[in-house]
Amino acid sequence: MKNIIDYVKNELSSFEVKKFKAVDSLVLSQFSYIYFERLVPGFSNETPPVRIGDLLKAEHFDTMFKGVMFLEKNLNLLYALAASPRFRDIKMKYYVNKLDYKQEKQFSAVTYQIDDKTHYVSYRGTDMTFVGWKEDFNMAFQSPVPSQEEGVEYLNRAGKLLDGDLIVGGHSKGGNIAVYSAMKCSSEIQNRIIKVYSHDGPGFKDSIFNTPEYLRIKDRIHKILPQSSIVGMLLQTQESYKVIKSSRSGIMQHDPFSWVIEGDDFHYVKNISNTSLNMNKALNEWLSNISDEKRELFIDALFQTINSTNAKSIGDLSEVHIKDFAKILRAFRNIDSETRKFVSQTIRDLIVLYVKNLNPLNKQN
Repeated sequence: MKNIIDYVKNELSSFEVKKFKAVDSLVLSQFSYIYFERLVPGFSNETPPVRIGDLLKAEHFDTMFKGVMFLEKNLNLLYALAASPRFRDIKMKYYVNKLDYKQEKQFSAVTYQIDDKTHYVSYRGTDMTFVGWKEDFNMAFQSPVPSQEEGVEYLNRAGKLLDGDLIVGGHSKGGNIAVYSAMKCSSEIQNRIIKVYSHDGPGFKDSIFNTPEYLRIKDRIHKILPQSSIVGMLLQTQESYKVIKSSRSGIMQHDPFSWVIEGDDFHYVKNISNTSLNMNKALNEWLSNISDEKRELFIDALFQTINSTNAKSIGDLSEVHIKDFAKILRAFRNIDSETRKFVSQTIRDLIVLYVKNLNPLNKQN
């Protein structure tokens, strides 16, 4: 089955011949996971924009790909983009990358100049850091989260410096930030946005969907989910979406390299899987029956136990030894008894809700 790397290798048409579409958005969203410090200029840097084709420099690979998930696939994507007549002349600018442990913020964005009249603003999704994952979970009780506010500020700032049409997008949390930023940016910038792409990005709390800001951009949002989406179905209640085939299963379908390409587009399927619907229904039922304060308490307690290992990223957990699991258990026991009971009960409730929702959905098929 072909993926986005095959698409980049095989799609030789320029953007004049074949307009920018959803697959192009996913390609550039995935590319924005790479670290471009000292390669792509930021807002304050007077260095000219950088062609994608000029980023193929082996001496920078160590810093570009340090800590990046799917290292080999991302490296192959860079090689394919640098050789592609469709992508190699795209210019990149306004690169921003911020990580703040105190604010629990992980944010990065970059702007691609597709042609003289069109720019694509891409927001990076969740990286390997626990700060990034914690911020994702914080969306369950906090709105806005710091990266959403950063996204709005970035779009307003970049939009004022750019001419022509704007396309906004991202994968995972980046897709959520793209929608939020398009919703909250100034009207002058918003009027120039022609499309917003959310690739398996989490949704929003119910209160967002009836706001004038959301309704103004609703018809420009293109949400795409793999068939067994978990991340993209979080807080998913009112957004419309298209479903695509993935070559992997379960949570690993969140990997954009697993999304199947058919010709010059995604391989679309009819429905989200029952597994994903069951999970979504259970989570939404749980969220509807618990206050924001309780959500925050649960999430903080979980991450407090993880922090006891001193791991800063998911990769660090691979180096966690047996003795560190003892630390995790000890940290959990050290949480006050009421919180500990609440966390344990919450986990049981989620399991019960999932099982309860399992049978009705399965009976439909």
